[in-house]
Amino acid sequence: MLDEPTCYLSPKLEGRSRADGGYGVYARRPISAQETLVVWGGEVVPSEKLDQIPPDIRRYTLQIEENLYLVTTHVGPADWVNHSCQPNTGLDGQVVLVALRDIAPGEEICYDYATSDGSPYDEFDCRCGAPNCRGRVTGSDWSLPDLQVKYAGHFSPYLQRRIEQLRDVVHLNGHHKLNGLS
Repeated sequence: MLDEPTCYLSPKLEGRSRADGGYGVYARRPISAQETLVVWGGEVVPSEKLDQIPPDIRRYTLQIEENLYLVTTHVGPADWVNHSCQPNTGLDGQVVLVALRDIAPGEEICYDYATSDGSPYDEFDCRCGAPNCRGRVTGSDWSLPDLQVKYAGHFSPYLQRRIEQLRDVVHLNGHHKLNGLS
């Protein structure tokens, strides 16, 4: 039944190979800020079953809740959106990717995995080449104060709840700053 892709990729985008041997998603036509570009789909799997997913499929997994992951059922171009520490897209909810700014034809479509990943299942050394590259992408990057400000409104809902809980704890402890931010 699911021999067809379960994801949406805007017709303004195309998936293709990258110079480094991997794959990426690129703008074919101009894209406006806030335009919906990708909607991911697949099978929802609890964290305790994540290890049963073959590694070549698990690498395309998206954490959507504290202990739930969306696993693609058919790898396709929508799964090839790579990480960047200086992304041009961000999350709108759990599975929708929107343009954070206008995007020109030829630009690679990337988002910061810190906005969706809150566990150590997919940590790696980053080679995105952005001037602000963190060097390593971890499951705790969402807790970095500068990223919380930079990506406000574009975190997965479960991570947004974590951020709000962290702020509540800091406020309850008599501090009016979150890790140095007002």
